Amino acid sequence: MSEVMPSLVFAGRPRSLSSRGTIVLEAIKHAILTGALQPGQPLVETDLAQQLGVSKTPVREALKTLAGAGLVTMSEYKGAAVRTVDDALLEWVYDLRLLLEPEAVSRTVERGADLAPAAEALRRADTSADRAERSLANRDFHRTLYAGCGNPLLVSTLDSLRDQTALISAAAWERVPTWEREADEHRGILQAAQSGSAAEAAGLLREHVCGFVERVRAGGGL
Repeated sequence: MSEVMPSLVFAGRPRSLSSRGTIVLEAIKHAILTGALQPGQPLVETDLAQQLGVSKTPVREALKTLAGAGLVTMSEYKGAAVRTVDDALLEWVYDLRLLLEPEAVSRTVERGADLAPAAEALRRADTSADRAERSLANRDFHRTLYAGCGNPLLVSTLDSLRDQTALISAAAWERVPTWEREADEHRGILQAAQSGSAAEAAGLLREHVCGFVERVRAGGGL
């Protein structure tokens, strides 16, 4: 495992079970989003625990959390594995985003929500060290734009897609390097939102989501 996931080694021993569990969760998620853990790769609790220097308990809890987020699949007979990314998942996730996210963004702009975190997320994405950091910054950018919509159920529904979107993005950038174009689109969306143009921001967001799917398809899919 050490040759596959060098980033999973702790810098120091966590002080508590809570902090240990958080670090384990983030370490495994980062490994998935960077591709250190490949789609379909088995996730053996004993191996992960040994690599991380912890017991199996925080590893087991982390895998359950990641399964709930859609990054890991769990089978009674086969155990846990990194979720396989395919064209069907792309269609399902982005279809739902397309139905909900533009409306949420429009409402956020209309309500005059604070958009400063979106600008910070763009900065983080531009200076990211790897595609996992870029995916997570991208995720935070989009969340800022819909989190202020005023409907907690709409926010929680879109939140449930965040990790799967990050997984898809990371896989797509490996095959179709379109991040720079997407970053330009993000800046356009944010500019429209900051100017108070709800309809323009929503329209640009819709074009952005559709454009990503079209580029992935044109590149041969996932």
